[in-house]
Formats: sequence, C-alpha cells, structure tokens
Amino acid sequence: MGELKGLPNLGPVLEGELARAGITTREQLYALGSREAWLRLYTADPTACLHRLLALEGAVQGVRKADLPPETKAELKAFFKAAAGKCAHRKAQGGHRLEAGGNVCFD
Repeated sequence: MGELKGLPNLGPVLEGELARAGITTREQLYALGSREAWLRLYTADPTACLHRLLALEGAVQGVRKADLPPETKAELKAFFKAAAGKCAHRKAQGGHRLEAGGNVCFD
C-alpha cells in the first residue's frame, strides 16, 4: 500500500479497503471516480457508508470531505440512498453484487 497515501480523507483503513477492492493507485481512483470506487467497496462490504463515499469524493477532488460543496454532498447522498436501496433485498440474504455502471443488483 502507499500509492493512495497523502490523498485527503484516505487513512490506512480506507486505503486497505480500496486495495481489497482492486484500487491501489491514485490513477485508478481518479479514473473510476468516487461513485464507482464506492460501489466496489459496497459490493464487498455492505456496511460501506455515506461517509466513505464522501471521503472518496473528497480524495478525488483533493479536498477534505467537510469542504465538499453542498450540492455535491446532496448528489452523493441521493446516489448512496438509491444504490443502497436497490440492494436492500440482497442484504437480507447475506450478500449481493452491484452492476457497476447501472447501480443495480444482478444476483
């Protein structure tokens, strides 16, 4: 690890989660964007929360998550609710996978 070190909001725990999701470099994170990166985390760990999504967006933009514009936070909150809600039926069954581009379950 260490490729993501120094980005805002990314400590060793989140860096490790990203690595387990196959995201190990800044370039990969930037190319995927916060939403896609979060979906990969969420697919592996359904406890991935809104704060992780905000942290990822801040890392991509180079700012602390608290400094994200209110509109960005609102968009990410709506995305989070939609993505998490589409997989709620799978959580009860012990697992789920998301289709990355469409944010829908495909199990």
